[in-house]
Amino acid sequence: MKETLPPAIFIADALGLDFLNSVATPLDTPVEWLGSGEDLLNWLAQAQLVPQKVLDDFRRSAGPGELDAIAAQARGLREWFRGFVLAHKGEALPKTALRELEPLNRILARDEGFAQITETDTDDKPGVAWQRERRWRSPESLLLPIAEAMARVVCEENFSYVKACEGHACTLLFADKTRGHARRWCSMAICGNRAKQAAHRARKT
Repeated sequence: MKETLPPAIFIADALGLDFLNSVATPLDTPVEWLGSGEDLLNWLAQAQLVPQKVLDDFRRSAGPGELDAIAAQARGLREWFRGFVLAHKGEALPKTALRELEPLNRILARDEGFAQITETDTDDKPGVAWQRERRWRSPESLLLPIAEAMARVVCEENFSYVKACEGHACTLLFADKTRGHARRWCSMAICGNRAKQAAHRARKT
């Protein structure tokens, strides 16, 4: 029986970086949230990147092994983007980095997004709103919102403040949006607390 995964980690303040954190070692045990097609569907649901109905439809209609193959593509995309982020984090992204992003642009070019005017009902005031939609033609289209989230990291985040957690053996990445950009840890409750305990022990020796 497959072990139940813990809830995915969303601490990066940028979904494209949270995607990189879909494999991590939060409590000394490595966790892979994209290990199978079903795992990928669950991660996308937690990230709220794909409507639940779309995920359920693919769960029912995908052929044998089809979703597992998409999960493998997602893992490959993740590790490619991790290399890009690690190479450029901590400094302003140079214009020459655009050449490195061709694999991402190829995925984005497949998107069949469109816009709709939809009804809204906010604060008891009916109205209309501009809403982006997407045609989900095949399981491979599940990669599109992931690619969009990564593109937003590239275009909207200041790479000078993209950081790796300073915790021992921690692999989590995040966008530091704190005042003064002084964030050091993925979470004060985990790595920050461990660092405090280690410093306390060091002072006592």
